[in-house]
Parts: sequence; C-alpha cells; structure tokens
Amino acid sequence: MPRRTRRPKATRSEVLECIQQHCPYCGRLMWHAYDNHHTVSGLEDVVHLQLKVRWCVNPACERYQVPYRPEEEGRWALPNHEFGLDVIAQIGAWRYQEHRTVPEIHQRLSQRGVAISERSVTNQLERYDELVTLSLRQSAQLQQRLTEQGQVILAVDGLQPDVGHEVLWVIRDCLSCEILLARALLSAAQDDLAALLQEVVTALPVPVAGVVSDGQQSIRKAVAKALPGVAHGLCHFHYLREAVRPLYEADRHAKKELKKRVRGVRPLERQVEKREDPASVATQGYCQAVRSALTDDGRAPLDAAGLRLRERLTQISASLARAEKKRRSRQNYRS
Repeated sequence: MPRRTRRPKATRSEVLECIQQHCPYCGRLMWHAYDNHHTVSGLEDVVHLQLKVRWCVNPACERYQVPYRPEEEGRWALPNHEFGLDVIAQIGAWRYQEHRTVPEIHQRLSQRGVAISERSVTNQLERYDELVTLSLRQSAQLQQRLTEQGQVILAVDGLQPDVGHEVLWVIRDCLSCEILLARALLSAAQDDLAALLQEVVTALPVPVAGVVSDGQQSIRKAVAKALPGVAHGLCHFHYLREAVRPLYEADRHAKKELKKRVRGVRPLERQVEKREDPASVATQGYCQAVRSALTDDGRAPLDAAGLRLRERLTQISASLARAEKKRRSRQNYRS
C-alpha cells in the first residue's frame, strides 16, 4: 500500500564521509563522485543523511567507478529502509521480551513521536527476525559476491534502545554493504564480542583486510583477540569530537561574545524596509549578510562556528569600510 501521508521533515542533518578514502584494491585515492541523500526516522528524531560517495578513477583497477559508500551509513539504517536500527531493535525488544502485540507496539511508538503505521511495525519486526537469524543462513549469492571481492572490511557497532535492554550488535562489510551478522547480546563483554567476530571470520570465504569501529574498549580488545594483526581503524568522528571538545567550548563562547556586538539588526531593517533608494537597498543587503552569518552554526568538530562567524563579520566590516571610503571620496570630489 502506498504512503498516504507525508514523510516527517528531518529535525537535523548529518554529512557522512568515507573513512577509507584510498581504493582497497589499487591503493589510489578515490574521488568524490556524487552525493546520495537518505532520511531516517529514529526513536528520538528524523535525520537527513548526506552521503559522500566515492569511487576509484584508475581504469586498470577492478573497482573502477564502483561506488564506495560511507562506512557509517550502516549504523543508521538498513539499505533502502526508512526507519533506523534503533526503531527495529526497540520493536524486537518489546515483542520478544515484553510480548507486546503489534497494535501495542504501534501505540508506544506513536506516543514517542515516531510516525509509523501498524503495517510498518510488522515489516520492521520481520527485519528484526531476519537480522537475528541471519547468521544461521548461508547465502550462496553473498558468498559468491564476497569471493569476487577478495577481501572484506568489517564495521562493528552495537545499538541499545533503552538502558538495561539487550544490545543488538551488527557486523557488516563496508565493501559490499552486506550485513554479515546481527545478534542481540545482554552484555558487551570482550569475550562475547570476540566470539561474534570469530563466528563471522569462520564463515567468510575471504580474509579480513581491516575493521572499523568506535573507541569502545571492549570492541578494541575483542578485535585484538579475534583478529590479531588485522588493521583496526577507529571512527574518525568520535575521535575528533572528543579530542577537540575543549576547543569547541572555547569557540562556542567566542561566538556568543561576537553575537553580543552585532545586536540591533532588526531595527535597522525596519527603518529602511519601505524605502527603495540605493542606500536603503545596500543597508538591507548588509543586514541580511549579518543575519546569515549569525545563523550559520558550522559543523563541529572540523568546522568551528565561532571562527567562521568572526571571518564573515570581518569581511562585512571591511566591505562597509570600503563603501564608506568611496562615499567620502565622492563627497570630496563634489565639493
């Protein structure tokens, strides 16, 4: 049945970059080919994902112009799915731990602000069952695809809908975007995660070239135990966010102080909003530039909003100074 209501508007947006920017086959730098967009409805908010897709530009490479999507995409939602993994995990927990019916689950999700139908609840419950039982099924098509690749790069992440509930651990291949294993565990202990990784490695027809995860200590120890000698890359976003936190706080304070110095834009706009002379038009343009600079928050941790605001206000101030200099020159010339 087609959708009869509008999809909820995104409450925030995320830009996902590829952690692996060099081709895993030839080692050449992969170029940014195009952007994909994906809106995911989660338990807390609706996120618009902007995916920076890359591909290899080496004509002699086996993966020439084969899209390589951001590794972090898999932690948000299943391919071509609208609802996030947290929604799927929560539906599974309510169904199998609390034995809730589909209408009861639908009512709970609606109370939490998730726009979803009862039929979609049933579909997500089926996805949950597929994820949990995926490790018991051997797909010949998947095995063939992995064999043609020659290697895999594993992404490991866990999702806990609520504190105290089971954690749904998902292991996927970054090259093929295929989910290799999904299982709910009561803990995130090193031995439990190492057993999951070992189970995946045993079932793979090709070697593991690398692992990508966040900096959780139990994951790092589990990777070292199950895959000794395999390169383990930590999530760049989480690493940079924690490293730059003191600078982020200082930058936010600087932006707050800069905003205090440029208050009063609206009264200026009201004074000239009904006038059409060149001076009024120029004033409106400068007011709009200041307003745009104030509302540009940047994107932490790599884009400092305070520094960007200072740069844009400096450019506006320099432009005003040049305009004033030209005005005085014209007055002196006329006199």
